[in-house]
Amino acid sequence: MTRRSNGVDTICPHLLTGHDPRFGVWWLETLTGREKEVLLLLGTGLGNRELARQLGIAERTVKAHIANIVEKIGQTTRTQAAIVSALAHDALCSDPSCARHPVPVPGQRRPAAA
Repeated sequence: MTRRSNGVDTICPHLLTGHDPRFGVWWLETLTGREKEVLLLLGTGLGNRELARQLGIAERTVKAHIANIVEKIGQTTRTQAAIVSALAHDALCSDPSCARHPVPVPGQRRPAAA
């Protein structure tokens, strides 16, 4: 019989594993412009073939970019990099019409993208 958690006194999985995906966000400045493009699209869940088609590059090049991204942002898997992409969307996306960006408050300036 397995024991279910009731949500009380549950230890954070990030503490248990020693891995916090937000850590990768701190390393975004090490990425090239193209790697940032690939990472942003990676967060949408597209496969390598679709990423290559969207970016107009070879699938092999996409794989190389993803390998570089994963290493540079201190992650170990493509999935972890995709999670970092989702967490860092605002820093990666420069499209002002993007629905994921917070709605600006009148008179308040939006922070510049990294």
